[in-house]
Amino acid sequence: MKQAVLSFLRGGGSALPGYRLALGATLLWTGFFILLPLCALMIRPWQDGVGAMVAALHDARMFAALWTSFSCAFLAALLNIPLGLLLAWALVRGDLPGRRIADALIDLPLALPTAVSGITLATLYGPQGWLGAPLAKLGLVLAYSRTGIVLALMFVGLPFVVRTVEPVLKNLPRDMEDAAVLLGAKPGRW
Repeated sequence: MKQAVLSFLRGGGSALPGYRLALGATLLWTGFFILLPLCALMIRPWQDGVGAMVAALHDARMFAALWTSFSCAFLAALLNIPLGLLLAWALVRGDLPGRRIADALIDLPLALPTAVSGITLATLYGPQGWLGAPLAKLGLVLAYSRTGIVLALMFVGLPFVVRTVEPVLKNLPRDMEDAAVLLGAKPGRW
């Protein structure tokens, strides 16, 4: 039995030594930090019984929170698609001054913790913030509103669109675009 366990842990002649041990550790880690909390989230609402769960499912505040979350996320994704495509196109095809700074700024939301991003955006767009105060004089309140939620989601999601599209645009042959222009294609068509 001891020999079988040691053989299993060593990988049993696998091309990757220690593969099974690493896989076991990864699955244990994943189970402990991901699956265990998810199971707790699934079990917790049922602790007070079926009646409490049914009441929670018919709560108007829950539907309002879900509507706010999903509608703002959908709108942010919808706005990030053209903005991200335009930004990726400008970074790949254009020789812009400050291109490296723009590249760094695009990756900024990926480097910052989400809480820091939220606090920063709330400070900037708050009623006394650098951008919030002038916008409040114009009648635009961004912090703590649906518009602020959409802006925050766009800030966090834009790098994913840009970094996904950028390699595709880099691999597109430029001579196809040049041929389209020579054949009379308008700028929006190539």
